[in-house]
Amino acid sequence: MQPNVLLDALLAEAGFSHAGLAARVNGAGSARGLALRYEHTAVARWLKGQRPRGQVPDLICEVLAARLGRPVALADVGLAGGAGPGGDARLSGFVERASAVWRSDAQRRAHTDEVPAVTGTPAVLPVWEWENPPEDADVSGDGPRRVCPADVELLRSARAHYESMYRRAGGIATRARVVGFLHAETAPLLRGSYDDALGRALHRAAGGLVAVAGICAYDSDAQGPAQRYFHQALRLAKASGDRGLGAYVVALLVNQALFTAEYRQAVAFAEAALRSAGRLITPALAADLHAMQAKAYAHLGDAAEAARCIRRAEAEAGRIRPGREPDETGYVQPGLVDVQVAEALLRLGELGPAREHAAAAVRTPAHDRGRVHRLAVLTQIELLGGEADRAAETAAAMVEQARGMESRRLRDRLTAVREQLAGSGSAAAAAAADSIEATLRVPL
Repeated sequence: MQPNVLLDALLAEAGFSHAGLAARVNGAGSARGLALRYEHTAVARWLKGQRPRGQVPDLICEVLAARLGRPVALADVGLAGGAGPGGDARLSGFVERASAVWRSDAQRRAHTDEVPAVTGTPAVLPVWEWENPPEDADVSGDGPRRVCPADVELLRSARAHYESMYRRAGGIATRARVVGFLHAETAPLLRGSYDDALGRALHRAAGGLVAVAGICAYDSDAQGPAQRYFHQALRLAKASGDRGLGAYVVALLVNQALFTAEYRQAVAFAEAALRSAGRLITPALAADLHAMQAKAYAHLGDAAEAARCIRRAEAEAGRIRPGREPDETGYVQPGLVDVQVAEALLRLGELGPAREHAAAAVRTPAHDRGRVHRLAVLTQIELLGGEADRAAETAAAMVEQARGMESRRLRDRLTAVREQLAGSGSAAAAAAADSIEATLRVPL
């Protein structure tokens, strides 16, 4: 049973308390000849995911529609029996539900981070729907606010701003800000008035921004919300008509699948992105997708396929030309493929080649967050190679680089490195482990 964040968000927007909604549902039922006696405890159960019986879901929609002054459907309140926050073919309905989720997340409503990531068909369906027809024939809007090109540029600038903040400070510190912007600025624009051409640019800009929200949620270890944002970004990418943006969002889902050990799904998603984007895919994104496939195959024990993907990743990396990539693929900096390949080779037990790639990645300039990851991988490889003192030096540089970042993913990385250092038997490594321990004592 998943928390009903959509109902929670609309309840907040309507200004209803739990008892207030229960009383109004009772009243609406009385008008239909129903003797209902709901109290605030019933509403609390609905918010936790329990579906009310009989006509009550329709009564909830009726009460909320009267208060908000607009139609409210069952899917809008999370009671459509299978429609998720991002799973509606109607673009207008999707926008309303996505906006409700943004409001809930921005206000840190109850149960927001408790939504688990979906698996099986619900996890695969958004990618399948992005890849296959029907396409959106017209994405124009007829809302009260007139949208102009400057509004689209605002969203693009916000995406760049929050991505940069994430790289410097981590997802925990950045998440509330980007989600607050989605609620306060992005949702009103998507509900505004614009023609089809401007609408596609608007949905593309919004999709890039929502993807950053997903990245921040992932980095905060809120995997369910992260997946939900990625699915929303994928729907916005489809509305924009930009296959490259969609492939980028699928790459984020591939990365999450690797983290959750869904390795076959990671391979399949990467194939879908490469296949659907086709010639529109950029070398940077293709390189990252092939490199992540190599890691997935390595985890599956398929050395031949991993080697094939490594070769393709390195070939695509050689074709990257700065200034010819979209803003979203700026994370594929020089050295990224090297560290991805190092992780794949390490998993396959090829320690020597893994060390060469990891060292090459560390020698290459990177943004703060990327450098922490590269140093962590090199530390692990040096320890496995019996170079404990050298690993201690590398770990010290990693700790210094990580200062000021609020990230569950980096904290997990630091914890793993600390345990490996502490077990090496080296005095220098033990001192480095103590340094990491002191850093980890500071709460996020």
